[in-house]
Amino acid sequence: MKKWYSLIDKVYRMDNLEKAYKAVKANNGAPGVDGETVEAFGQNLQERLSQLQHELKTGIYEPQPVLRVEIPKADGSKRPLGIPTVRDRIVQQALLNILQPIFEPDFHPSSYGYRPGRSCHQAVAKAEMFINKYGLNHVVDMDLSKCFDRLDHELILEGVNRKISDGSILKLIKKFLTVGVMKDGAWEETDLGSPQGGVISPLLTNIYLDRFDQEMKKRGIRIVRYADDILLFARTYQEAKKYQQIATEFLEKELKLVVNREKTHLTDNKKGVTYLGFVIYSKHVTISPKKLKSFKEKIREMTPRNHGMNVEEMVKLLNPVLRGWANYFRIANCKGIFKD
Repeated sequence: MKKWYSLIDKVYRMDNLEKAYKAVKANNGAPGVDGETVEAFGQNLQERLSQLQHELKTGIYEPQPVLRVEIPKADGSKRPLGIPTVRDRIVQQALLNILQPIFEPDFHPSSYGYRPGRSCHQAVAKAEMFINKYGLNHVVDMDLSKCFDRLDHELILEGVNRKISDGSILKLIKKFLTVGVMKDGAWEETDLGSPQGGVISPLLTNIYLDRFDQEMKKRGIRIVRYADDILLFARTYQEAKKYQQIATEFLEKELKLVVNREKTHLTDNKKGVTYLGFVIYSKHVTISPKKLKSFKEKIREMTPRNHGMNVEEMVKLLNPVLRGWANYFRIANCKGIFKD
């Protein structure tokens, strides 16, 4: 395997920092702990980027704590999201620009989450192919508890170090991992996990879980993975049981993650395989009833009886939501549902 030695100078090259700023600006996220917006940062851009370049070059750059916010999930629980400051997002993006092309080519072909040019739709299509064309009708639906919060820092750095021997890069990643979070005005230490919401986190998660992907490949176990949503495919119920045990052992012992025994389950193409909002059967793919229900509830919330809008305004408000939803679920057999 090829190893890369001096990369930090590529990270802080001015053209890379400018490209990183553009990407952060396009995402237009919320401000971090310092309250600075993307627009404000861009007001004297060259000066600010030169400052970042100087800090990265001399090794004095220190990220600020990540702002922790809770986002409500469909099941009533909350998902923690971390918002780094704009300047830290720019540095993370600059790192990503350089690291992604190095790791990307060797990732497992059935890993689809947060990878350029790959999508949920492709993951569902691959799963469908394993089930219906390869006759791997028995599926283990693995559920990891709080995967992102449990990534082991030493293992993350080990994963990066397999290809990268630049101490400055490893030090920089370590700073991002251990910078801590600000929650309700108080600082909390982070000795585990990679902050969801960080620009570099998805790549670090893929580098981390690629060890699992490659182990399954080595053992001839077919998988489809989208971030921490993992399916294993088998010919028989017994084989699926065995794969579940192998996968659980590897994830828990080698990667120090926690497999949720309650939610991890075996299913098949007759009962339907629920994945990324779809349900895959032997002859067709439908929309998961749970997704349908939560979508109807969302529309209901957007259209209260006393909304006081005229029809045109209402249509304007609803169209993007309906369009986005229909676009995502268009690969299902859903003509009837859409008509309804």
